[in-house]
Amino acid sequence: MTRLLAIFIFIVSIATQAFAQSADPKALFDSLAGAKFGQAEEIIGQIGATGDSRVVPALEAFAEGDLYFRKMDKAVFVAKPAGKQLMLVDPVSGEEVEAVAKGAVSKIRVNNPLRRAIRTAIGGLTLMSPDRNTRLQAASSILNAPSEESLDLVEAALAKETDAEVKSRMEEARAVSLLSSERPIEQKREAIETLKVRGDRDAISVLRSVSSTVDDSLKADLDSAIAAIESNLALWDLGQNVWYGVSLGSVLLLAAIGLAITFGVMGIINMAHGEMVMLGAYSTFVVQDVIRTNAPYLFDWSLVIALPVAFAVTGVIGFAIERSVIRFLYGRPLETLLATWGISLILQQSVRSIFGPTNQEVGNPSWMSGSFPLGGLTITWNRMWIVIFSLTIFFALLALMKRSSYGLSMRAVTQNRRMASSMGIRTPWVDALTFALGSGIAGIAGVALSQIDNVSPNLGQSYIIDSFMVVVFGGVGNLWGTLVGALSLGVLNKFLEPSVGAVLGKILVLVLIILFIQKRPRGLFALKGRAVEA
Repeated sequence: MTRLLAIFIFIVSIATQAFAQSADPKALFDSLAGAKFGQAEEIIGQIGATGDSRVVPALEAFAEGDLYFRKMDKAVFVAKPAGKQLMLVDPVSGEEVEAVAKGAVSKIRVNNPLRRAIRTAIGGLTLMSPDRNTRLQAASSILNAPSEESLDLVEAALAKETDAEVKSRMEEARAVSLLSSERPIEQKREAIETLKVRGDRDAISVLRSVSSTVDDSLKADLDSAIAAIESNLALWDLGQNVWYGVSLGSVLLLAAIGLAITFGVMGIINMAHGEMVMLGAYSTFVVQDVIRTNAPYLFDWSLVIALPVAFAVTGVIGFAIERSVIRFLYGRPLETLLATWGISLILQQSVRSIFGPTNQEVGNPSWMSGSFPLGGLTITWNRMWIVIFSLTIFFALLALMKRSSYGLSMRAVTQNRRMASSMGIRTPWVDALTFALGSGIAGIAGVALSQIDNVSPNLGQSYIIDSFMVVVFGGVGNLWGTLVGALSLGVLNKFLEPSVGAVLGKILVLVLIILFIQKRPRGLFALKGRAVEA
């Protein structure tokens, strides 16, 4: 009896020692030396089951093909270049061991199925990380590469998770993994509902990928979930198109609002207006270049600094153009058009001579970079800020027109130039300041457009025709008409583009505006008062 008990204790001790060795991450890594791909996948699963997060860098190195074994003892290390040699790093502790010749080690091969197994193992190991972003990234990793092996790890992490966003992502990862598992039908039905609640295109892809292998009793639930998601996505796509249209409309508003003033007050067809937008963008480039060289810590404030600079530069140039050229051509629209077109060519060539013909780099401040989700929409920060900025400029200009003596003079000249002159208003100076104001606002528009378009000598040419269409459609000289016209044309363009293409869409918009002007020659919102033609 005593002998049998001793044999039993010996066997238990041997088994315990073997289990401890098998659970040792370093020993598991060493067993990868010479292992075939299928065996390596099993070993990776065992490494992930240890729960030791120290092995994550080594697994990442393995996926990149940087895991080697030493030929003399089959010990496995992460290898880093060290001149003509390789520095061997312990895969668990991360400590440097020794530098060896490249011939002293051999690379452990990796293929795509093995990389998927590695991603799953990394996801499971990082699910328990104390860092919230690491857990969120791990859940996303499993969501994109689900497997039945990771299901237990996800459920264990889900039971301890307290962060709402991370928990929601883990529930989605669990649902995706459930559908590829052997779990009961009821759990899979709940997983389908979870993916239905998620409601994005990735959810549809997952549901469709399992439709051929899922149990027949679940096919009705699967089809119903896919149909519901598609219906919901159609509504969100409609909303996304509206947002794109509003975003494009805000860009058109910025480009056209200065033209609405000069065209409305002075009747000048200013073909150089687009070049004022271009000069504003180049002013932004110069400001950022100076900041990068002398005060890089101010880069996030570069656009704020560029706004008054661009307004001053383009305003002064606009004032000079009006005093030196435009004032001699009032009442002669054809000559004015040709003169401003010539000025636009001069400005373009001057910029090419100074800055070169290629695009210039204008960076985005950190607060204008990236995007954020809003329901099923994706909103980019630069477009969001441009919408806010364009509306701010619009209402500031509206307040100037309605609440200041200069605005009163401008409106008087717009409605009846001769009567305003007979009342003592110096109409030539109103014209000069109005042209400078319109040019300055175009320069401010260039600051905003530098964040979403290429800064080149041809920048203004992309917006001049659209700007004229907005002004004519909305009503010459009417700011509210410019706002409605810009947003209307922006939304209409974005709804036409998917079906007929961008070029044909613009042609259709132009045809519709021509037909509209035939019925309402003065646009949507015609100004009241006696129009002075000369």
